[in-house]
Amino acid sequence: MKKTPTGILPIIRVDRRAREPLHRQIYNAYRAAIVDRVLRPNEQVPSTRTLALELGVSRIPVLNAYAQLLAEGYFESHVGAGTVVSSTLPDQVTAPQRSAALPSPPLGPRPISRNCSLLPSVQNVLPWLGGRWGAFSLGQPALDQFPVKIWSRLVTRQSRNLRLASMHYSDPMGSRSLREAIASYVRTARGVRCEADQIMIVSGSQQALEISTRVLLDRGSRVWMEEPGYRFARYVFNLNGCRVIPVPVDGEGLNVAAGIKRCRKARAALVTPSHQYPLGVTMSASRRLQLLEWSHSSGSWIIEDDYDSEYRYENMPIASLQGLDRGSRVVYIGTFSKVLFPSLRLGYIVIPPDLIERFLVVRLTIDISPPTFLQTVLADFIREGHFSRHIRRMRLLYRDRRSALLESLKNDLGIAVNVTGEQAGLHLSVTLPHGFRDHEITERALQQRLWLAPLSASYLERPAQQGFILGFSNTSSDEIPRAVRKLRDIVHHSNLASGPHRMHA
Repeated sequence: MKKTPTGILPIIRVDRRAREPLHRQIYNAYRAAIVDRVLRPNEQVPSTRTLALELGVSRIPVLNAYAQLLAEGYFESHVGAGTVVSSTLPDQVTAPQRSAALPSPPLGPRPISRNCSLLPSVQNVLPWLGGRWGAFSLGQPALDQFPVKIWSRLVTRQSRNLRLASMHYSDPMGSRSLREAIASYVRTARGVRCEADQIMIVSGSQQALEISTRVLLDRGSRVWMEEPGYRFARYVFNLNGCRVIPVPVDGEGLNVAAGIKRCRKARAALVTPSHQYPLGVTMSASRRLQLLEWSHSSGSWIIEDDYDSEYRYENMPIASLQGLDRGSRVVYIGTFSKVLFPSLRLGYIVIPPDLIERFLVVRLTIDISPPTFLQTVLADFIREGHFSRHIRRMRLLYRDRRSALLESLKNDLGIAVNVTGEQAGLHLSVTLPHGFRDHEITERALQQRLWLAPLSASYLERPAQQGFILGFSNTSSDEIPRAVRKLRDIVHHSNLASGPHRMHA
């Protein structure tokens, strides 16, 4: 069996009718690719024999071109490792510059989607998404406590038993074994009324919301959204041309009466009833029944985002809203990002039976089917009991970290704040007194590796409440007091504070 050639084959055109000899054409093509940074230092190039075969020329002009490139320092040759682009090219060659292959700056209009223009700039989003290693970052479970050895063993087992069938397009609804494991779990632990046939595996809750929006809503559809609420959900609605109706949240969750007053005929409502994002309140039983009654009487849909309900610290987990629904008006969304690890990118939708076909065709249009390998691993992880044991262990750990954060906010922050949402989940919210600007404080905190999310960014209407959303799941109990004292110093030196305040929670 012939050895597969190494090195990336570049685009080189040779013209036998040109006056320029072949070796010079090859030399010039490589030199231009290096100068324009199409080829970068240490990238391997094909052997002379391979390139000669690809170009359909004899090996002699290729050898001559390579010899010239080596002599001038564009190539390096390493025994046993082949030929690579030189790592010690002159600065004027390796410095970033506009490539001749790139188009010139546009002269005419460049129209884009109006809905796309409604989205925020990347700079307004990424700083808080990128806070993986600092204190208080959101959506980051205690990865150092994840059972990596068990997971790796399951991955290895699946790798050894890999079958050709798993390389084909998979079921667009997802792995049957994983859907059955999820159905058993959500029926037992979340009170969800479902069968495995109703479950669709997706790439996290964000894709679940995107698919649900495309199935349930039209451009111009009005949709209730909690105020404050999850801004990435708002972006999905904006991108699909929907009209967001902000509905205030109080101590009982979404104020259904206020929503009816603002827009009785909304097509749908997005809610986080078990642990409202970002304030963390739990929707009361009366509000849940009111919301279901509104949905049934108006023919509207409810999208229930149940993103971190596994973790409650004062009582047992609250049953899902979907489990109370007798009219199949609730689309239930769950995710494994918070309970396992974010890069897993696996979530699920529990679909009303009569909508399965519509969800399926939208899914096929977006990405055909989910990748199969990690679904199989996760199914084994759940079925063999590792998932439930991990949740029980993490619940104890996160309860300790939450308590440490509450104690430190009370003793070390030094200003009067209100704390909400501490009974459940992986974050709590802190609302600041008048005179503080959360965006400016969070930007200063980023420089000190404190990853605070500004509460005001979760509001659609103005004026917005100033405060922070503090994650505690990935910050150790020992680290939390130091981080809070660091935050105290940042707040203390802010010239936005007005007068002394006392702490209360």
